[in-house]
Amino acid sequence: MAFSIGDKVVYPMHGAGVIESIEDHEVLGERRGYYIMRLPLGDMKVMIPVENADEIGLRQVIPSEEVSQVLDLLQAEPAPMDNNWNHRYRMHLEKIKSGDIFAVAEVVRNLTLRNKGKGLSTGERKMLESAWQILVSELVLAKGVEAGTVESLLQRVLA
Repeated sequence: MAFSIGDKVVYPMHGAGVIESIEDHEVLGERRGYYIMRLPLGDMKVMIPVENADEIGLRQVIPSEEVSQVLDLLQAEPAPMDNNWNHRYRMHLEKIKSGDIFAVAEVVRNLTLRNKGKGLSTGERKMLESAWQILVSELVLAKGVEAGTVESLLQRVLA
């Protein structure tokens, strides 16, 4: 799928941002086209090779109408989780890598609930922070609101 300047897109494992430009750059002696994407959280810029965008999993931000489905998922009863933290970690990492907002929301829900109960390992705590940022970044662009508004909403939904 080809993207245009101004498109709101999600880069798996990094979060959502806006394509600011499409430029040619020479990297390692090879000239290629790159999407220049600005991530609003952390004000970072990322260069994504145009030819690898599909392979990487770059996709459009969900439409605002789907935000309620994400919020419903956050409130849904989770499936039983593996007690082995290593298995849980790998399962959750695959969901985050997928770039699917519903899978990322599952990770946020599961780890938030586990943190309230048994607590999280250091690795799972970092994973929760990462999944939280990815989720917030997409919902900010989907709803067109500030990060603080989205974070407050998520905290209420997960309380």
